[in-house]
Amino acid sequence: MCTRPVALTIAGFDPGSGAGVTADLKTFSAHDIYGVACISALTVQSTLGVRAVEPLSASLVRQTLDCLAEDVSLSGIKIGMLGSSAVAGEMASFLTAQAGKPARGRIVLDPVLRSTSGTPLIDPNGIRIVREELLHRVGWITPNTHELAILIGEESIGREQVPPAANRLKEIASLSGNRELNVVVTGGHLGRPDDFLLTAAGDEIWLQGKRIDTNSTHGTGCAFSSALLCQLISGLGSSDAVAAAKAYVTEALRSAYPVGKGKGPMNHLFRLDP
Repeated sequence: MCTRPVALTIAGFDPGSGAGVTADLKTFSAHDIYGVACISALTVQSTLGVRAVEPLSASLVRQTLDCLAEDVSLSGIKIGMLGSSAVAGEMASFLTAQAGKPARGRIVLDPVLRSTSGTPLIDPNGIRIVREELLHRVGWITPNTHELAILIGEESIGREQVPPAANRLKEIASLSGNRELNVVVTGGHLGRPDDFLLTAAGDEIWLQGKRIDTNSTHGTGCAFSSALLCQLISGLGSSDAVAAAKAYVTEALRSAYPVGKGKGPMNHLFRLDP
């Protein structure tokens, strides 16, 4: 009987399915991985922006995580928007309780801290928990330049500041005992969308990108981190996994079709197109 790896996403619910758990599940499916999900927060949003965010109770989130972990063997975990410090704390506690199942190298944290329109998606104490507790328990983190700046306490970061800023984030993880962190700084906010990879071994690699002329850019960070997890589950090494995830997002942008009146979703399932 054919079986597939199972990946878990913990993220918010986007009614338009451009980002969050439903986008993650589409990305998992596109990579032949079965996806299970734990919703961390409900949002009121569309392609025109975020209107409201309602975090779920930390207790309900933890019950969901424990229920899934008792039932299926998880090949990997992707962590997206958490919505509150209470949920972030439960996420850190859950990963500790899992005792290395899955291995740290197949746990990807996409630190969703605010929406593209500037709406905060987690409280300040939640940011502290992400930095001081979650960073200790993951093998990968995929901030954009704005999120990286927040995590290291800077106002902003330009292209030249990306490598030293990534190293600072890696040092924060190392001080908490995690010397296995890989940092990928996504470059969608840079003049040219190049991504920067700082591996656990200390290798620094720029992966060149090409800007796609499309308005369907909602949820690129979600798709990239989920695709990266899929590539890691498949067994690819660090740089190859990042390159493959970047290629997936590029094609999903290139093949996107209009949905809504604002920044629409990518075409996560382009491989099913006729």
